[in-house]
Amino acid sequence: MKLYPLFADLSGRQVLVVGGGVVGERKVAGLLEAGARVTVGSPELTPLLRDWARQGRIIWQEGFFSDAWLDGAWLVVAATDDPKLHEHVRAHAEARQVFLNVVDDADRSSFHVPAVIDRSPLTIAISSGGHAPMLARLLRERLEVLVDPVVGSLATLLAEMRGRIRARLPDLTRRRRFYERLLSGPVQSLLRRGQHALAEASVERLLEASDLPRAGSVVLVGAGPGDAGLLTLRALRALNEADVILHDRLVSGAVLALARRDAERIEVAKQAGQHHATQEQIHALMLEHAAAGKRVVRLKGGDPFIFGRGGEEIAFLRDHGIAYEVVPGITAALACAAYAGIPLTHRDYAQSVRLITAHCRNSVDTLDWAALAQDRQTLAVYMGSSELATLQAQLLAHGRAASTPFALVENGSRPEQRVITGTLAELAAQAALHEVRSPALLILGEVAALAHSLAWFGRPPVAADAPPRLTLTEAA
Repeated sequence: MKLYPLFADLSGRQVLVVGGGVVGERKVAGLLEAGARVTVGSPELTPLLRDWARQGRIIWQEGFFSDAWLDGAWLVVAATDDPKLHEHVRAHAEARQVFLNVVDDADRSSFHVPAVIDRSPLTIAISSGGHAPMLARLLRERLEVLVDPVVGSLATLLAEMRGRIRARLPDLTRRRRFYERLLSGPVQSLLRRGQHALAEASVERLLEASDLPRAGSVVLVGAGPGDAGLLTLRALRALNEADVILHDRLVSGAVLALARRDAERIEVAKQAGQHHATQEQIHALMLEHAAAGKRVVRLKGGDPFIFGRGGEEIAFLRDHGIAYEVVPGITAALACAAYAGIPLTHRDYAQSVRLITAHCRNSVDTLDWAALAQDRQTLAVYMGSSELATLQAQLLAHGRAASTPFALVENGSRPEQRVITGTLAELAAQAALHEVRSPALLILGEVAALAHSLAWFGRPPVAADAPPRLTLTEAA
């Protein structure tokens, strides 16, 4: 179950803790630190809780749970070792629409207390939804050493200057760039040395210079085959700096989820056989947004320079005076082969690799079939799922052995990856039988036979004589 993250302001608000033992004491301490007015309901209290009650820091409801204890409560924490009592508290809290946390019982809880990294006023919270608290704590311990304590002082300084910053920079894009320049400048170092006046002056100078116009730019980013873990660090940085993202349809949702939340996303829907946006329209979009001073990411499946028309795009940007850069991505031939357990080269089977595209009749007609039909080489065919019959016929006609192994890798590197194997003689028939769909990469050559013995990711490869996959209707 996905939880909605929420930071609650409990200052001056009443919270009920049911349970006066050691666990309850720990929960009360955190609530007091947050400024809550805490009532503890329990027959007994720990010595520390008794002291707090005598000092008036908490209210003690002595005795056993009563529904009246919930009067005025914003939150409830059940911290006893009695499951029946917890269920009783849960039922009454639910009836009153009061959020409840039952310690070590995720199923009964309607809110969960995260592991916290405190850099007040900056707070980082990590939650496993109550199901793996030790994992959350382990991640907190690792992050504690990465998050500089000075970020708390920086957050305080920015809070003090927030009104001036927003007044000077009402435009969100310009304000975001101001903060990015600020965070990469000397302010944090000055705060770390305790030089708060100099830090504030540095922010003021940066704010004064923020009126200078900023030129737009375009970054061509290779999104890889789909597994977000294969993105480069530079690609991730570009996604988090982008104002606008122009992405192909086949860029995975997992990759897009890593982009900045408020970036404008525009799907340009370039997919084999489904060009909803022409290349000229994509050029126009890049120019429009870059000319408006925005940072544009042109996010392309695989690598921009491997059948991605990246060369055409940067030539257009150069001709129009738009600054650009290119972030390579892992191309489909490398990723699909690796995730299918197929080495593209092997000293016993293939000393060379040819990358070819066959996305339409025109591209198929221009291929050097005699060279492609030679043995002891691997062919990696992009965007060829609609031309497999032609590929098969031409290779056979030019001398490639009918027994040459093939592997069709569908959705390579993604959770739904599927690998179909067989020989060249049965390529088109097997692809039709198993309903292979784009995105799919064809690997043809002796190395493709290694898919069965070296497979490591996802479902095992499907051999040519295996039954085809069932549709949902057939499976039902």
